[in-house]
Amino acid sequence: MIKELVRKKKKVYDVTIFQTPIFRQDKGYRQVYRLTVESKNHESCLNKTFRIFNVPDAIPPDFNGRFLGTGDILLIDEGLKGQHYYQLKPGGWQKINRIHVR
Repeated sequence: MIKELVRKKKKVYDVTIFQTPIFRQDKGYRQVYRLTVESKNHESCLNKTFRIFNVPDAIPPDFNGRFLGTGDILLIDEGLKGQHYYQLKPGGWQKINRIHVR
């Protein structure tokens, strides 16, 4: 019997970064940047975005925010499939409700 290898197709995600004006605040989130990320799933998309915005040489020149840190929120917009919000916590990315973006 011949097994066919099935490769999971990468998707293009629309990612928006929300940060507060001052690090460690929990109110006043504002959109600071929007980009598209090609990735297999949400977890790898979050990790790829974190890498881009925490390596000084990889940060886009038009990015006006700070490095991604604890408390920052990423929105992954999949169009008709929904919007997913993730907040960076000390243990990693945690899925949150939209209500947290104030």
